[in-house]
Amino acid sequence: MYTNSIEKLAASSPSVSNYPSMAKEQEKQQKRKRQRKPQQQDFCKTFAALATLENNHRLSAQDGEQKPKLNYRKTSAAALHMRMPKLAVPSQTKATNNNEWKPMTASKHAKTTVNPIRRVTDCMSVAANPEKEPIRLNLGDPTLTGCLPPSEATINAIKNALDSHKFDGYGPAVGTLSARAAIVEHFSTPEAPFTADDVVLASGCSHALEMAIVAIADPGQNILVPRPGFPLYSTLCQPNGIESRQYKLEMDDKGLIDLVHLESLIDSQTRAIIINNPSNPTGVVPIIADEIYGDLVYGEGARFHPMATLSPRVPIITCDGIGKRYLVPGWRLGWLIVHDRCGGVLSEVKKGIIALSQKIVGPCALIQGALPSILRDTPSEFFDNTKKLLAANATTVYDKLSRVPGLRPLKPQGAMYMMVGFDPSLFGDETKFVCGLISEESVYCLPGSAFSLPNWFRLVLAFPNETTTEACERIAAYCNRHLRPCVERLEATMSIKKKNKGGRNGENGQGSEESSPIATDDNESNENSSDDNDGGDN
Repeated sequence: MYTNSIEKLAASSPSVSNYPSMAKEQEKQQKRKRQRKPQQQDFCKTFAALATLENNHRLSAQDGEQKPKLNYRKTSAAALHMRMPKLAVPSQTKATNNNEWKPMTASKHAKTTVNPIRRVTDCMSVAANPEKEPIRLNLGDPTLTGCLPPSEATINAIKNALDSHKFDGYGPAVGTLSARAAIVEHFSTPEAPFTADDVVLASGCSHALEMAIVAIADPGQNILVPRPGFPLYSTLCQPNGIESRQYKLEMDDKGLIDLVHLESLIDSQTRAIIINNPSNPTGVVPIIADEIYGDLVYGEGARFHPMATLSPRVPIITCDGIGKRYLVPGWRLGWLIVHDRCGGVLSEVKKGIIALSQKIVGPCALIQGALPSILRDTPSEFFDNTKKLLAANATTVYDKLSRVPGLRPLKPQGAMYMMVGFDPSLFGDETKFVCGLISEESVYCLPGSAFSLPNWFRLVLAFPNETTTEACERIAAYCNRHLRPCVERLEATMSIKKKNKGGRNGENGQGSEESSPIATDDNESNENSSDDNDGGDN
């Protein structure tokens, strides 16, 4: 019906030749077609053919004919008798066949993005002891063993948000107002007040740190980061051309900042200091406070003080999230709080953070919808139980490893990790030590070099206490197994030296009885159980 109507209309229409201007325009179009490159002509023919097919299909359907659904995937260039052009990219000098592609290189930004933990662990290709169940004390994920599940309030909050269907669409890039208001209600204090306009939500605390770093520093400038510390700080700085300068932390049970060393690193290009709270430095540069473990303290007399409450004059950007304290690291929800108490020092930086938040169009809307209930309804008993387990494991590890000659554990007062130093003269370098624990005892831990701290290793405390106890026993067994041959070699060396010296002094009876560099008490303890040794600084 419609086809006949169109033909009649075409027959009754005046010829193009009756209109000189139309004829002239038609000649121009024909000339342009002739001047087109073959590739352009092929594309135009292909699109024209597809348009004709679609139009005929539509008109036939309107005439009442039953036509199958048009399948464009089957309407290939070959079926249309069209020759598709060969495509080229900047890495190609000329168009080529698909089987002749040259390898493409990654961008400089990608190639300079290196996580020190990954770099270290990639070099540790060693198989675990198949006769022993692996104990993975190297992964900082509190959910792995199931002994630290999220609270019932957290689970109910996400269920309710999901069932409501209020958070299925996009939200503001900076985060929903209800989520930001909940953060204000939960974290704002009289000493450090802030509003919802000072809050930007992120996809986890790591993303919050990235936005803070990139917003506050340009290429060629520097940011001070702790050593030892979270290796991601340097990972976030390096690809953006920002220098990360490491300031020292005292390696004792307090972990205080070496303020003299920190101040020596500050120059005109220093833009900020990153601090793992708790600690209390002073200075005149802004602070980026990583408080993802805020309030997760359990040392005797230890209390958590938000960095923003410690000084009314220092600009502070707090980075936080629900991953560690609420035991849902995979939910990836974090935030930044801009504490600008100095007349707008950080006003432009805050604008930069807001602009950067638009790169991912905001974090997960569903988790944002659950956040107010998570912050409001999670009981204090939930946090107390988490801290009790971590404190018990910290005590277990410290007590057992302190008795192992050559090990030096540092008892933490917060978070979920413990650093343990070891004597490389007894056990070799850290790679040998860590790989030996894996191959012989199936105990995984991270070498300290991942945190810029050689001759140490890090253990995770978020395990059932019986698992932690077994891990310590395996570590002690490995150390005692390798310590005895080392002591014997040292004793043999000292014996040879004494004989040589005795031969020279011989008849005068002046042979010296030099002592072994390994203490006598330690030698006696090595012949017995390692639990009989109370030395903790060997």
